[in-house]
Amino acid sequence: MNNIKEDSTVKIPEPNVPVEVVKIPSQEKVKDWVADEVPVAIAYNGISHAVLMCTPLNLEEFALGFSVTEGIVPDISEIFDVTVEEGSCGGLVVDLEISQQYFLALKGRRRSMAGRTGCGICGTESLEMLEKPLLAIKPLANTTQFNMKSYHFGFQKLKEIQVNGQITGATHSVAILDHNGNFLGGAEDIGRHVAMDKAIGMMLKKQWKNPVFFISSRASYEMIQKAAVCGVEIVFAVSAPTNRAVNLAKKVGLTLVAFCRGHSANVYCNPQRLINIDAMKPVENP
Repeated sequence: MNNIKEDSTVKIPEPNVPVEVVKIPSQEKVKDWVADEVPVAIAYNGISHAVLMCTPLNLEEFALGFSVTEGIVPDISEIFDVTVEEGSCGGLVVDLEISQQYFLALKGRRRSMAGRTGCGICGTESLEMLEKPLLAIKPLANTTQFNMKSYHFGFQKLKEIQVNGQITGATHSVAILDHNGNFLGGAEDIGRHVAMDKAIGMMLKKQWKNPVFFISSRASYEMIQKAAVCGVEIVFAVSAPTNRAVNLAKKVGLTLVAFCRGHSANVYCNPQRLINIDAMKPVENP
């Protein structure tokens, strides 16, 4: 372990960044902090192997743990050098020099992570490949407005969809409403990315127009990418967004609302699609 050389002269991004949000229903503009995530390519002996979305901290340790837990090497005595470098698409490359024996074995069993995670990024072999799905995302049209009187109904349906989750406490869900607040359908799964794919497949199969998505998880980059690729203009998330997700939503013109708790939420971009915001306020007792 002590013989591993580490070279990390590259500037690593901060793990969190400030953004301006609009608090609703007050519509006050405040500063919020969002966690950052970056695409990190794991490479062995100069050959990119897999890309994962990560918080940009402890990347060398992450690469060591990944290498052993994924069976690339039996232990870190077979790793001689770890280098962190800047890559394309705003990503980072962690290149590990491993023994020739295990490098040849790795080449013989090209690993695919896509079926295991379903996240849309994991399983990509190089940072350059990240640009391809982004090229398919056209700027979203402003065809949808959502009446916030249906805000609570959306999250009510989100909980109802989690039939298995109510028994196990182990699933995420996605609920789909139309722009008038009518419930269309939804899906649940252990993986939030898989639940999203199920819901999108349902939407495409049923040909639902102008859907509004409610998700039980955080709004990570992959979740917003999946929504944007399929033309979804509004996403409500129970938990936090990431900085990369916010930036993508801004770029494609998606309305991203997160930290949706009770009678309040944070709008991170494109609030113009939300109407009747006062309907979020709790009813006053007479």
